[in-house]
Amino acid sequence: MSATTTAPSNWNIANALTGLRIALVPLFAFLMLHGDGHETSWRIAATVAFGAAIITDRIDGDLARSRGLVTDLGKIADPIADKALIGAALISLSIIGALWWWVTVLVLFRELGITVMRFFMIRYGVMAASRGGKVKTVAQSFAIMLMVCPLPSVVEPVAFVAMAVAVALTLGTGLDYVFQAVRLRRTARGGTPA
Repeated sequence: MSATTTAPSNWNIANALTGLRIALVPLFAFLMLHGDGHETSWRIAATVAFGAAIITDRIDGDLARSRGLVTDLGKIADPIADKALIGAALISLSIIGALWWWVTVLVLFRELGITVMRFFMIRYGVMAASRGGKVKTVAQSFAIMLMVCPLPSVVEPVAFVAMAVAVALTLGTGLDYVFQAVRLRRTARGGTPA
C-alpha cells in the first residue's frame, strides 16, 4: 500500500457481516440443542441458521476483496467467526450423539491451536487465511450441513465420509499453517525463508 492510499475503515459492510456471523452462533446452538436435539422442525431451523451464517462468510469475503475493504481486523475476525460457528456445530452434534467426541476435540484442538498461533505471529505479520484453509472451511461446512440437516438415514454414510475428508483437510492445513509461521518468523528476523 502506497503512502497516499488510505487504509479502509474497520467499520465497513464486510466486517459487519462477519459480526453478524458471530451473532448467529448462539442462535444456531439454541436451535440445534432445543429439546433433545432430534426434533425435525428445530433441526431444519438450525440448518437454516447455519446456512445463513455460511452465506455471510462468502459474501463478506467477496465484498472485502471487490470493494477494497480488506482490513487486518477482518483478516483476524473472519477466521474467528468461522471457528466459532464450526465449533458450536461440532459441539452440538457431539452433545446430541450425532458425532464422536474425539472428532470434535481433535478439530477444535487444531482450530484453537492455529488461532492462538496466528495471534502470537501478529508481531511478525498477519497470517491471512490460506487457500487450503478456505477449502477446509468449505469441507467442514458441507459435512456439518449434512449432519445437522434431518435427512434420510441413507445419507448418513455420505455425511460421515464428508466429515472424514473435512478432518483430513483440517489436520493437513494445520501443519501448513505451522510451516507458514516458521517461514514468517525467519523472514521477519532477517533470515531466509525455508
